[in-house]
Amino acid sequence: MDSFNIFINSLWGTINWTIDSILFQVPWYTNYFWGLIVISLSVWCFELLFPWRKEQKLFRKDFWLDGFYMFFNFFLFSIAISGIYELLQHFFDSIGINPKSFALVNLSDFPMAIQLLVFFVILDFVQWVTHILLHKIPLLWQFHKIHHSVKEMGFAAHLRYHWMENILYKPLKTFGVMLLGGFEPEQAYIVHFVAITIGHLNHANIKLSWGPLKYLLNNPIMHLYHHAYALPKGKIGVNFGISLSLWDYLFNTHHVPDSDGSVKLGFPGDEKLPSSFLKQLMYGFKKPNK
Repeated sequence: MDSFNIFINSLWGTINWTIDSILFQVPWYTNYFWGLIVISLSVWCFELLFPWRKEQKLFRKDFWLDGFYMFFNFFLFSIAISGIYELLQHFFDSIGINPKSFALVNLSDFPMAIQLLVFFVILDFVQWVTHILLHKIPLLWQFHKIHHSVKEMGFAAHLRYHWMENILYKPLKTFGVMLLGGFEPEQAYIVHFVAITIGHLNHANIKLSWGPLKYLLNNPIMHLYHHAYALPKGKIGVNFGISLSLWDYLFNTHHVPDSDGSVKLGFPGDEKLPSSFLKQLMYGFKKPNK
């Protein structure tokens, strides 16, 4: 099959899957379109019923921008890039690199519960490392600034990020899967929905710490300080955890000074960031003005 056909078939396959999801023509437990909507509305209801920062408006600053980012990053961009990923997979197959090339363990040998747990933990660690790189490497930080331009936290801020982050995260997550023998558990959708729920909660206007589990699970209080305008002296960032806070406590990148919620968000110079979606799409490719 030539490259053009590979690209087109993958593109149309992703488009058809998305349409089938919208029309409820895929199994409910793999319907990521409506799953995202249900999770989003549920967490938003919790925000409305139990707001942490009570002065924050129902439709907070950039609410609609963040809402659009959710669907753009999760579906529109996924459709646009699907053909490229399929071509890359075909290329690596042709040179003898396959999903099992870097396997450290064959995850399929374990019971399903162990498969899901290991899959969740390994991918979360890979994303934690990637998140640190987004803060540490100046070029990547230019793209990550879009996510940190949030001025009022809410569930939809979870998926406000530059499309270049998709380009970075996807290969590294794929590498994580390769370490597990190129195997995704049959019930990997459980990990997907759990991660989305935790991510939404971490950005929500809800005061939630998980009690003693805060040393294991990321939470809105901890993640608020990740988005703080002022960082501890000498730090490029704190609280890099995605779903798990474990890595931050293990590697001493945690910082939770209090829990009153009155924290200025953003970063120095964020007033120079474009406010429109279209301009944000192209942000990061030009050398920033000093």
